[in-house]
Amino acid sequence: MREAKTEADNSPRYDERPWGSFTVLDEGRGYKVKRIEVLPGKRLSYQRHARRAEHWMVVAGEARVTLDGAELTVRDGETVDVAVGAAHRVENPGAETLVFIEVQRGDYLGEDDITRLSDDYGRATMK
Repeated sequence: MREAKTEADNSPRYDERPWGSFTVLDEGRGYKVKRIEVLPGKRLSYQRHARRAEHWMVVAGEARVTLDGAELTVRDGETVDVAVGAAHRVENPGAETLVFIEVQRGDYLGEDDITRLSDDYGRATMK
């Protein structure tokens, strides 16, 4: 079992998910930075957050992003902003692993600030 991370502990935290993985690179008061990998053909939940905004930069591969119902393609070096409360999803339509950096900003950044609108893995919180 892992120990809880303290503010003084800046070592990365890694977590695997059904769609890939993420590593927390840094965090502090009001922000968290993650490196997110999405496996080919996989996607995250269509979700929203009540207390945080996110900024994504694709660093490898190509992302198909759904943002409040609109789809857009985000390529290597491009960014997208997700406002607090916006419904969003990222998926990897390619054959290689998608990697993007996510910067979260808000007064609460816990993993439980997720309302899943739909989910490929049976984790939806809203029907």
